[in-house]
Amino acid sequence: MITFDKGEQRFNYRVAGVAMDNGRVLIHRAEGDPFWTFPGGRCELGEPAAEALKREMREELGAEVEVARLLWLVENFFTYAGKSCHELALYFLMRFPEASEITKRQQPFHGSEGDLVLTFQWFPRHPQTLAKLPLLPSFLPNALQKLPESPQHLVHYD
Repeated sequence: MITFDKGEQRFNYRVAGVAMDNGRVLIHRAEGDPFWTFPGGRCELGEPAAEALKREMREELGAEVEVARLLWLVENFFTYAGKSCHELALYFLMRFPEASEITKRQQPFHGSEGDLVLTFQWFPRHPQTLAKLPLLPSFLPNALQKLPESPQHLVHYD
């Protein structure tokens, strides 16, 4: 995975998938984290971003996805686990196949990233609902209301 530390600083290259279904959006959180975010993970060296997202969904959910298009390229700056983080994240619109059990779920369900338990849940796409979770990065509750027609580059600080 493409991540490295330099003292109290961390760089991370991440891909994330935005899946929507009937006015809902799929988000997840890792066990122990107080925030929610979009499912995804870190790219491996030499791995195209869309392929990394497909791999992460197979690993975390045992599900295949279609990666439709890039929505946002985000330079995200935040603090996590005592480190000052600089994350370069690509957010893709993704779709589960029509017959997927994932879109039929009404209650929270679990996946995993190695030994880490992940809780997945479909939430209404309303900004007030998403902002109460909290959903990070914090620009997402409002940005989800109107997806960009072409990729957008954002620099964001949380």
